[in-house]
Amino acid sequence: MIRHDDNYINGEWVRAGSEDFRQLTNPATEEVYGEVRRGTAEDVDRAVAAAQGALDAWSQTDPADRAATLHAMADIMERRADEITASVVREIGMPVTRAKTASTGVSISDLRHFADALPDVVWEEKVGDSTVRRMAAGVVGAIGAWNGPMRSVSLKVGAAIAAGCTVVVKPSEVAPLTPHFLASVAEEAGVPAGVVNFVNGSGSIVGEAITAHPGVDMVSITGSVGAGARVMEVAARRVKRVALELGGKSANIVLEDADLEEAVRSGIDDAFRNSGQACGALTRLLVPRARLAEAEQLAGETADSFIIGDPTAPRTQLGPLANADQYESVRGHISRALDAGVKLITGGLDHPAGLDRGYYVRSTVFSGTNSDRLAQEEVFGPVVIIIPFDDEDEAIRIANDSEFGLAGGVWAGDREHARRVASRIRTGRVRINGTPIDMRAPHGGFKLSGIGREMGRYGIEDYLEYQAQHG
Repeated sequence: MIRHDDNYINGEWVRAGSEDFRQLTNPATEEVYGEVRRGTAEDVDRAVAAAQGALDAWSQTDPADRAATLHAMADIMERRADEITASVVREIGMPVTRAKTASTGVSISDLRHFADALPDVVWEEKVGDSTVRRMAAGVVGAIGAWNGPMRSVSLKVGAAIAAGCTVVVKPSEVAPLTPHFLASVAEEAGVPAGVVNFVNGSGSIVGEAITAHPGVDMVSITGSVGAGARVMEVAARRVKRVALELGGKSANIVLEDADLEEAVRSGIDDAFRNSGQACGALTRLLVPRARLAEAEQLAGETADSFIIGDPTAPRTQLGPLANADQYESVRGHISRALDAGVKLITGGLDHPAGLDRGYYVRSTVFSGTNSDRLAQEEVFGPVVIIIPFDDEDEAIRIANDSEFGLAGGVWAGDREHARRVASRIRTGRVRINGTPIDMRAPHGGFKLSGIGREMGRYGIEDYLEYQAQHG
């Protein structure tokens, strides 16, 4: 069994201060495979002091040197990709084939994108007789997410150190081992002591201590709306900057002249990535009312075609949900929808055939209205609701009738028409006709989906302040 005792503080691995441990359970087998010693507020104090001590020197480094460091980190991650991927699969049950690309591979690319974007940042410009400079925001508290244990951390650490900030990271307590690879990668790449620090522990102790600490200038979190609101509340006491990457209930609009089959099949695939545990998943499928029956059939067939099972098997497309709490939460959403009489197309509460152990949920499709609770709440599992509309304006109203505003999709026969529709949707990202996401473009949302942007140059700029020098 794996036992991890240490935090990474000021360039050294040091034993965490608590005598308590968090047990780690493999979601595919429900077997305990490890434990991690929890950190304390005192551990946070030491990590913040280290980050403060390293800030002045690191913030004054040449951006070209920071870019070289990020490329070195990416090279090391690439060399250790198989180890990182195996850890992701074990911790959250992401199928190995997807984990190689959508977790490990994308995290490596993110570091390279930050490095490549540094020359595009306007670090200094003249405004009249004054000089306007971009400066590092300071010490950043970074709180990672369990559904993307490596990527949620690498996005924050990569952007922050590119900006010249120093960082104190709290990995998700549910999936804490994978992010530790980033600490060892930073160490091997020669990142100076104190620039990157990791403290394990719970949100209620370590997360609160980071957020409230007077030595932390900015807090960035990927997590639930509740967690983000708590960070905002605590950070407000010291008027700190926050970056919140939170939830979503994203709509995928299929217009009358779109290729319905391609749109539905692509939409279901997007919604079910990482077993539906993706904040930007397109979980509301909006279709013309006249084609509702056809869309229901296509969606059901597509959902039923997914291979559910052992996440270590290359052919598996849907693994288990990441933990017991999430398993019960998703089943609760399905149960409430069934009790409310929402039409079930496929899936439901029955355990997937042949999978008696593990936190597995069947790929599930409902058909209903946007007033259904299932259409308004983030399920965070492989569950889609199909919603009919009568005309384009109604489709846009339905898409915007949500407390969230993270992502969206528009399908149309005419790409320019699709772009015009997309410009009326109040979300941070819209995919046109299934176009792949460009990871250099910004990611983030409106409304309850959060504040700020990640990825590429936009992610770096979130960790910068302006300074005007007159004279």
